[in-house]
Amino acid sequence: MRTYTELREDYLNYLKSNPLVGSPDELYDPANYILDLGGKRIRPVLVLLGYQFKRSDVEKALPLAHAVEVFHNFTLMHDDIMDRADVRRGKPTVHKKWNENIAILSGDMMLVRAYRSINQIDAPSEIKCLITDEFSKMAEEVCVGQQFDMNFETRDEVAEQEYLHMIEGKTSVLLAFSLMSGSVLAGATDEEARMLYDYGLNVGLAFQVMDDYLDTFGTQETFGKRIGGDILENKKTLLAIEAFKRAKTNQKAELDSWYAQSIDSQEKIDSVTQIFKDLGIPDYAKSVMGGYMTKAHELSEVLSKTGSMEALNALTADLNQRNT
Repeated sequence: MRTYTELREDYLNYLKSNPLVGSPDELYDPANYILDLGGKRIRPVLVLLGYQFKRSDVEKALPLAHAVEVFHNFTLMHDDIMDRADVRRGKPTVHKKWNENIAILSGDMMLVRAYRSINQIDAPSEIKCLITDEFSKMAEEVCVGQQFDMNFETRDEVAEQEYLHMIEGKTSVLLAFSLMSGSVLAGATDEEARMLYDYGLNVGLAFQVMDDYLDTFGTQETFGKRIGGDILENKKTLLAIEAFKRAKTNQKAELDSWYAQSIDSQEKIDSVTQIFKDLGIPDYAKSVMGGYMTKAHELSEVLSKTGSMEALNALTADLNQRNT
């Protein structure tokens, strides 16, 4: 069975050989630009790992893996517009390099190309129809998650379950779909596909909580960007939600004061981080992460009896090391 590194190389070769071509250049160049910015390529590799769960001829899953990566980057292109982000992976975002109208239209084209890529799968029509339908459900859930995220920006309070539901849609369902769809293409049973979906969902939730944790308690070397960004942006992350819940009167007053300010201040980051520490938020976040990873491990134990989980478990373990 192929490792994550080998599967990633397989996908990168496919990506290089299958650029999005057409005219005018202003429609297609931005799409290829964002696809070429790099990244771990976790989502397309998860498709290949889901396929490898049952079969070794992973090249048959490459069009599906490509559909997932194209869709993911389409969402990033549009997210950057909504977030007014100037930089992605150290390079100008598409709407800064070109303009917003081009970024919107090029992103729309990428969504269409994702569906066309699914249609290129060498599989019976009923399998392609099933994957297409599940892809559409997933894409809608991503939109729902993004809208909830924007709604939370203007709300004074967000409940923990609301936040977890939001990150499930915004982040986890794409990971879950990637694993599940790859396995369906390879002939997995309905039960195996469902369990792989749940595995991806739990791992995705754990990783998003981990991102929240690293944004406050990580290092710039580990996280890849400035620590404390969520605090500066007054984001209602799981950490902040739990901190407001646990805070005593004086602590809540201080948190309210800081979160009412939109300033670029290291003092704000340091003060809020210290309150989080005083309230035991680091251990709480690790506990939530651990709960999701435990569920994923339990699913893996069952799945390993009927398919190959070694490479997938190795990838999950490697990514999980980011919180240490």
